[in-house]
Formats: sequence, structure tokens, C-alpha cells
Amino acid sequence: MADRLGQIRSEVEPALAALGLTLWDVEMTGSGRGTRLRILVDREGGIDLTGVTDATRAVEPILDARTDLNGPYELEVSSPGLERPLRTPAHFRHSVGSTMECKAAGPEGTVRHRGVLREATDRDLAIEVDDTIIRLAYADVTGARTVFEWGTPQAPGKKPGARGRKEKARS
Repeated sequence: MADRLGQIRSEVEPALAALGLTLWDVEMTGSGRGTRLRILVDREGGIDLTGVTDATRAVEPILDARTDLNGPYELEVSSPGLERPLRTPAHFRHSVGSTMECKAAGPEGTVRHRGVLREATDRDLAIEVDDTIIRLAYADVTGARTVFEWGTPQAPGKKPGARGRKEKARS
């Protein structure tokens, strides 16, 4: 299946690039009548509904011409989202500086790490967890994604909910 996904990637990527879109990932689940083909696209500054519609129109004829999709399939074209999957070295390089979560095979089983992605090479990544840099080979990573953090950190010396409140002087 990896070969087929690579072929699909190489066929649709130029059509998407012509629209100013970046192909983030291609996923396929199921088989036969229950096949779902998911194409994740992005663009600098983010993707909107018009961009997704344009991407769908660009890739449909390419995919419909393929004879190896074994009959009907469901096409889903969407954004990779705020919490996007990280599968390739390019995904990790794009996400340096982001908070991420990953699972990796360790000597005593699966280990989960959550921290800031500090570096991504062609062979491995470095994630900072509690002021410690942990280097992981991609071959050991069993799953990874960026993590969106809601809100902003509390300003030093401020109390929650105290914005704009002033004490009235009592006479």
C-alpha cells in the first residue's frame, strides 16, 4: 500500500502545487467498497474552504483515472488541522518550534513524550521535555502529532480574572 500511496502522492502533488497548495499527506483506509482516500492539503497562511474545493476538483480526475483503486472509493480532501500528524522528516522540519506529542518504542515498551520539537534531521528528531533534549530516531517513532495549546500563558505577577479591576478607595 505504501507504493500505491507514493504513486498517488506523485500524481496529485503537481496539480496541487499549481494551485499554490502543499500536499501534506495521503492516507488510505479500508478496501474495496469501503475504501477511503484522504488527501491533506495546506498553504502558507492556512487553507480555507475554497482551497479545499479547488484541491478536490484538481485531484478527482487524476484519481478517477487510476485503475488500482478497486472500484468505488470515498475521497476526503481536508486540512491537516491544528493538531496535524507528523509522519515524514519534512513534516517534522516544518513543525520545528511547535509543541508536539509522540510515542516511541523504548527498551521497556512504548514511551510517550510531550514537548517542543527543537530539531529535525533526515534521520532523527530532538524534542525538549522538561528542559531535557531527547533525541529519537524516526524508526523508533510509532506516532507523532503537533499539539495546539489553547490560551496564552499567564503574565508574571497577574492573578487570573484580575484584569482591569481597581480597588475603590474607601473613605
